[in-house]
Amino acid sequence: CTNGIHCHPPCEGGIKLPSMQNARCKMLAKTLGMGQGLAAFICGTAVSSQYLASNFHVDTPMLQSMLNYMLLCVTYTSLLLCRTGDGNILQILRKRWWKYFLLGLVDVEANYTVVKAYQYTTLTSVQLLDCFIIPVLMLLSWWILKTRYKAAHYVAVGLCLLGVGAMVGADLLAGRDQGSTSNILLGDALVLLSAVLYAVSNVAQEYTVKNLSRVEFLGMLGLFGTVISTLQMVVLERKAVSTIKWSWEVGLLFCAFALCMYALYSFMPIVVKLSSATAVNLSLLTADLFSLFCGIFLFHYSFSGLYLVSLVVILIGFITFNAVPTVTRSAEPTTSSSSSSSSIGEDACFDNPVTQEDVSKEVSVRIPAEVELRGEQKRKRRAAEEHDREDAVGVRSSTKM
Repeated sequence: CTNGIHCHPPCEGGIKLPSMQNARCKMLAKTLGMGQGLAAFICGTAVSSQYLASNFHVDTPMLQSMLNYMLLCVTYTSLLLCRTGDGNILQILRKRWWKYFLLGLVDVEANYTVVKAYQYTTLTSVQLLDCFIIPVLMLLSWWILKTRYKAAHYVAVGLCLLGVGAMVGADLLAGRDQGSTSNILLGDALVLLSAVLYAVSNVAQEYTVKNLSRVEFLGMLGLFGTVISTLQMVVLERKAVSTIKWSWEVGLLFCAFALCMYALYSFMPIVVKLSSATAVNLSLLTADLFSLFCGIFLFHYSFSGLYLVSLVVILIGFITFNAVPTVTRSAEPTTSSSSSSSSIGEDACFDNPVTQEDVSKEVSVRIPAEVELRGEQKRKRRAAEEHDREDAVGVRSSTKM
């Protein structure tokens, strides 16, 4: 088949038209499934933290985050040590150590500020204001990554936020407006700050995994995250850690939290590379719902039908967002072979794999059209030649007579 594209069904002239509908549906289902897998990992961290806080009176978010960064450091930073050339950790540190230091600082403080906010404001405020990450992500993606969104994307985001509103309404009806009201203004400010920090970290993640490598991002984040979180834990949580009454249950919960967070950090770059940071965060909006469903069985929360409505609305918004491809406009033309193979022209390239399939479809549709045009031209030439021969025969016949 033309250009190595295996197509179905066959068309005229021996050239086949690709069936892209199945491929697009598979990619969308894959992105949806992986996004909900990430939400399940967040649910695991929330449930384990809830058990640690309610049953064992353990409140050490920095220690828990440090365990995650240590796991990242042991695995991915060790892989960077084994690399040679420009991918070696020494070369990376020599060229851009300060960038990864700032990224590690942003990521650590994003995790810390959102947990700290619960001490000053309510669960409802955290759930609502945490959605501020979506518009910040879209703005940063538009500015830094040159991503251009369509009207359908804004509608999809609106649907997801509407689903979050239904979830918060269900919490209020169920009387789950938990948390503190000691300093609501400070708590809300901390939530907004964490949303901005998460957005910066996620945009940096998307840029790194799409232009450099996933191992480099996780390895350097693990290295600097371990150093920063350890220092911050020693300064802020030294007394809280010393008062922990260790048992096998507490150790198991710490391990569960660390493994869920480690899996979230390890797989999230894969989903970001398939779609975008904005799409991933839209899928993570269902994490609170999964935590609530677990809480119904584990902590005896009251159930509301609005939770199911919220889940359906968020999933519809997420599917709509991913069904419509975004376009990334490059600031300047790329010259590398890898960039040119995935770009379209010099000014724009599609951002997700679904769009590249659309390009293949456009090329494959154009080829049969050109073949049909050439065939029509050949038929016209044959008709003209036959007409000339008939005229010549007629002239000879009239001359003989």
